[in-house]
Amino acid sequence: MKILMLVPFLPIDQMSGGQTRWYHMIKNLSKMNEITLMSLIKDDWEKKYIPEIEKYCSKVYVFKRPKSPWTIRNLFLTLISFNPLVVIRNFSMEERSAIKKELSTNEYDLIHAETFYVMPHIPKTKIPIILVEPTIEYSVYQHYVDHEVLSIFKFIYQFDILKLKFWEKFYWRRASRLFAVSDEDKNVMQKELPNREIGVIPNGVDLDFFNAKHVAKKFPPRILYHGNYKWMQNVEAVNLLVHEVWPEIKSKVKNVKLWISGRNVPPEIIEYSKIDNDIEISESIEDNRDIYKASAVLVTPIRGPGGTRLKVLEALASGLPVVSTPVGVAGLNLTPGVHALVSPKMKDLSSYVVKLLNDQKLSVKISKSGKIFVKENFDWRTIVDKLNKVYDEAKIINNNP
Repeated sequence: MKILMLVPFLPIDQMSGGQTRWYHMIKNLSKMNEITLMSLIKDDWEKKYIPEIEKYCSKVYVFKRPKSPWTIRNLFLTLISFNPLVVIRNFSMEERSAIKKELSTNEYDLIHAETFYVMPHIPKTKIPIILVEPTIEYSVYQHYVDHEVLSIFKFIYQFDILKLKFWEKFYWRRASRLFAVSDEDKNVMQKELPNREIGVIPNGVDLDFFNAKHVAKKFPPRILYHGNYKWMQNVEAVNLLVHEVWPEIKSKVKNVKLWISGRNVPPEIIEYSKIDNDIEISESIEDNRDIYKASAVLVTPIRGPGGTRLKVLEALASGLPVVSTPVGVAGLNLTPGVHALVSPKMKDLSSYVVKLLNDQKLSVKISKSGKIFVKENFDWRTIVDKLNKVYDEAKIINNNP
């Protein structure tokens, strides 16, 4: 089948959650489909990753967008138009023209769009459009405004959220088939569009990759948090971890370190390692297996909504026990106490970590259960088999209106 796929960021393995998702999705889809990829990029250095994704695509096109969303142009257009910032920031007239030309000169069976805000690039067409929402943008934005924005400025942001929700729902309706990445997100979307059929195409994990490498555990044992800190939820989670979870652990376990790793670590998080010698910071890890397999436990005190946490899937696939808030494992449908230790209370998270560090049998039990759970439910090969069936159904419906 011939697929035109649109993504907002270049698919790069082990970069961000979305980029990793799209890389593995395309890699597995390419076995049965011919894919033309259209992607936005922020920096020219990203182009060095194009040859890797070209292995799985017949054609790859990239288009520049501003490095920062806070340009004068973006802010001005946000203020004077009915479009929200996320749409303005991610719109490329060059990409829209390229898609229009591509559709006029080549025959495609369907268009696959990841995120609603790539949809404005698609001209009017009879080709079926599959839209997958990796996260519900207005929900994430609302959490940011509720917890991070000063009260006197909230009304400005609230207006942008109203615009964001309007356009997000508009493009949900425009799509031929609509999908979330978790049952939780699906339920939120279903409340907004009660008469619309909505499916689930979850995140997955490359099991072979995580099984292929052995890494020795670090000593003293490391309590890990890993993420891309351009996402507000990750910064918020680290702050909770350092201030509300870590002190309790440190008071009960003498020889232990907190390991904060990932990309785009902000100065305020780096500062923690200067204040506390038992906090380590690692930026731009090349191979995620090196951190998951070397650690004793992953702790994810996440409160912000949206999608499913790829870090949790990767940790479970690596055999690393997970301690998390319910939001941190949302959408995975795992069993608390069996596949991971889960509580909304920060004090409980501290107690669970201490228990895992002191009880090797429990740690091994949770580790094995989590790894089996991921193997049975989140193998990319199984997920893409399901997606191929969706493609076939969309093509049949389009051919038999």
